[in-house]
Amino acid sequence: MRLSKTMLNDISGEHLQSPDLSQFNLPEKVLQFGTGVLLRALPDYFINKANGQGLFNGRVVVVKSTSKGDVQSFQNQDGLYTICVRGLEQGNNVEENIISAAISRVVSAEHDFAEILTIAGSKELTLIVSNTTEVGIQFVPEDVHQSPPSSFPAKLLAVLYARFHALGDVDEADIVIVATELIPENGRRLHDIVIELCRFNKLNNRFIRWIDRRVYFCNSLVDRIVPGKPATSVQEEVQGLLGYEDQLLIMAEPYRLWAIEGDDKIAALIGLSGVDAGLIVTPDIEIYRELKVRLLNGTHTLSCGIAMLSGIKTVGQGMSEDSLKLYIKEVMYKEIISSIPYPVDISEASSFADAVSDRFANPYIEHLWSSITFQYTMKMKVRILPLIFRFYEIFNEVPKLMAFGFAVYLRFMRVNHVSDGQYFGTFDGNNYLINDDQAEWFCQKCELPDQEYIHAVMIAESLWGADLSRCIGFEVAVADYYHDISKEGVLQCLNSIHIN
Repeated sequence: MRLSKTMLNDISGEHLQSPDLSQFNLPEKVLQFGTGVLLRALPDYFINKANGQGLFNGRVVVVKSTSKGDVQSFQNQDGLYTICVRGLEQGNNVEENIISAAISRVVSAEHDFAEILTIAGSKELTLIVSNTTEVGIQFVPEDVHQSPPSSFPAKLLAVLYARFHALGDVDEADIVIVATELIPENGRRLHDIVIELCRFNKLNNRFIRWIDRRVYFCNSLVDRIVPGKPATSVQEEVQGLLGYEDQLLIMAEPYRLWAIEGDDKIAALIGLSGVDAGLIVTPDIEIYRELKVRLLNGTHTLSCGIAMLSGIKTVGQGMSEDSLKLYIKEVMYKEIISSIPYPVDISEASSFADAVSDRFANPYIEHLWSSITFQYTMKMKVRILPLIFRFYEIFNEVPKLMAFGFAVYLRFMRVNHVSDGQYFGTFDGNNYLINDDQAEWFCQKCELPDQEYIHAVMIAESLWGADLSRCIGFEVAVADYYHDISKEGVLQCLNSIHIN
């Protein structure tokens, strides 16, 4: 039995949250560019939840922008799909299965663009959401009157132009555009490209003024791990529990955050306020970006080399190793929280750190440490160095836990050999790939004695934009840890830090 509208009354149980059939009659209020699992497990999750509470009362038209794949799976299941939420929340195990009826239909930009332009003119439409990957937010000089234009910003401009002609300069034309692509100031960047395309296409100033008055481009930050379609064995187990087949079933962690930059008017236009604590509309979302970059991503960066050199493959396994688990906790609470280069409430940061611990320990998500070491140097520079500098500003002493993480990074980046243009390191008899833009630079230093190698990295302003040897005591601490790691092993050295 395949999931569909007609069989909803035939499935039920304590393991399943299913929609009321009345939700299928709700108007289409959202145009969404992207069919990906993140959108279906975050914005569409919130919309489905709001509809279940009688708060939003609208559905989503999804635009499939690429020619890959088809929309048949969505048509076969009447847009329905299951979100399987698995993981830990405040230390408690979470298992939820939610049938989402947020999506009304999926249309193809390639074949249905005229229909998309018709939807653009609807007074019911109040929200446009995009996740076209970072590559999608690019300026492409092209004719916006193509059917369809090739780039996402040009497609969006065509939609706005159609709305302008259909509705004119009236309050009912107001619309919010929320970009979720993982680039800084994603909404502002999208706005600037749209205006640039207006000028390239010589569209009149009256339309550009209409955009300024009626269209609200919002920066946003999204945060939820969504592995997507589970392994066949897991999917079969879940489908056996639920009693139906679902080709669109996705897995997601309990943690969810959609922070949208906007004022009260934008919040009212979006219409999702109060639906879930994970959905936030606020004039400044930078605090959420800092918490994510420093506590989630930064802790990943400081811990990945420790795990890799200790033979620990996944993040979840790392949380079963007592010394690494303790390091992760201590580096967050003792050093990172106090060093975030942005005004932050300690209790808010601590709550976020608690959530990070739960997310790391999630047994349902296989997150490889090796993937986190990708572009290790760039991540260390962007995520960790601001914390180190801030720690020195506040305490004027060495942040020993971050120094240890930096020492492990140096040991990890010590190139042992090159094969087929790829760089490899070796530790404790195990080879590993160094997938980093700076691997060649480190390879050039691999013949240096340890102390000279460490000093060369410290003073390399080409890597860091700063001379790290000027941080008093930092190079000495890193060198001491580096030598201990080489002699005793990573976890043994880590244990001695905790003892001290």
